[in-house]
Amino acid sequence: MRDKPSFSSYAIIGVMLFALFFGAGNLIFPAQLGQHAGTNLWPAILGFLITGVGLPLLGILAMSFSGSRNLQELSSRVHPVYGVFFTSLLYLSIGPFFATPRTGTVAYEVGIAPFVSEGFQQGGLFIFTLLFFAVTLWFSLNPAKIVDNVGKILAPGIVVLLVIFLSVAIINPMGAIQPPQEAYENGAFIEGFLNGYNTMDALASLVFGIIVIKAIQSMGITSKSGILLATAKSGVVATALLAVIYVGIAYLGATSTGTFGVFETGGPVLSSGASYYFGTLGSVMLAIVLALACLTTSIGLTTACAEYFHTLLPKISYKRFVLFFSVMTFVIANFGLANIITYSVPVLMFLYPLAIVLIILTFLSPLYNHARMVYVSTIAVTFLISSIDGLKALCDSLGLDYFGWMVPIVSFYEKLLPLYNQGLGWLLPSLVVIAVTGLVVHFPKLMHNNRRFSH
Repeated sequence: MRDKPSFSSYAIIGVMLFALFFGAGNLIFPAQLGQHAGTNLWPAILGFLITGVGLPLLGILAMSFSGSRNLQELSSRVHPVYGVFFTSLLYLSIGPFFATPRTGTVAYEVGIAPFVSEGFQQGGLFIFTLLFFAVTLWFSLNPAKIVDNVGKILAPGIVVLLVIFLSVAIINPMGAIQPPQEAYENGAFIEGFLNGYNTMDALASLVFGIIVIKAIQSMGITSKSGILLATAKSGVVATALLAVIYVGIAYLGATSTGTFGVFETGGPVLSSGASYYFGTLGSVMLAIVLALACLTTSIGLTTACAEYFHTLLPKISYKRFVLFFSVMTFVIANFGLANIITYSVPVLMFLYPLAIVLIILTFLSPLYNHARMVYVSTIAVTFLISSIDGLKALCDSLGLDYFGWMVPIVSFYEKLLPLYNQGLGWLLPSLVVIAVTGLVVHFPKLMHNNRRFSH
């Protein structure tokens, strides 16, 4: 066993992890945040970095700390049925429901849409995503080293290209930063925090963690503490790169509103910025690099989903899952980027609290001897709150009134739970339940004495 791999070894794994994380959402959401936050950019970006960078790092570390072989094994600490439910929903969210269709729509919006006439946008999207997901299907059916190699070459290339682009934008801003949009006038930090959910990287980190651990083990590091330290170092490299790019893109978005106005999504911010600074050549270069980056992400996510569901349902072949997910992704992509984002928010409002609480439980688990009671109680309380948050977000996004049965529950939560109206009502109750059930597990004799006394 080698004691101390060089920094370059960690840097290589860190860049590989950055390439895994870096997809469509990492470009469009900070740009959109910048446009909306305006002069309240810094508190908004701080909130965004906590959920967009801090949580993915914690997710990677949690997988390493837990010693679990995969996410299903970790989430089965709550219950085996919950393990399958949570892992399946997470894979579907970072796969065919939201993140994978987004790769195609972002590649189109940033790279192709500026060159397509206004009247043919839907047709253009159809043709582009048909080709894009056909290529995804081909490579996912024939997993080859080429995708890994393209990712390895592309990741540093993307970083260099974006650093040049964003440096120019910082040195020579497009315009003055405008006042914030309504949602960001008060509570820009919380808006940024919740917007960080949209990257889906904290969810993906619970899947990617295993890839990083295997890469570290291949370096000859086998002790649990050694793997955890190496995971932390590699994770810091990846998340530091993400953080720098997020801040730069958000700043680009904030300085673009005076020149271009506020766009519906973050995609056009990048294409407009590239065209503004580097002309048509800049737009074309950005289009090619982002299309390839989104493609490698699309292939990676499709492969991961098909592999997971094939292990869950071995009678259905891996290739059938790839075909099914590719077709499903293509159909969803054609609803357009704005619609995909609209429908992803309710699912993320439901899923993210469960993922965050699972990460917290993983780190605290040794304190209460991994007792299932603590896992079950905490996840149950979080589920009760986040499921209502998800339904609320669905009604809000569709412009519907809340369902009749929801109204008394929502008003009860609003009165009782701190930070409920900010979308963080689950946080304090889950921490309280961890503390209380952890004490119950530790002091069974005390509980027994109390019961005897009360009788």
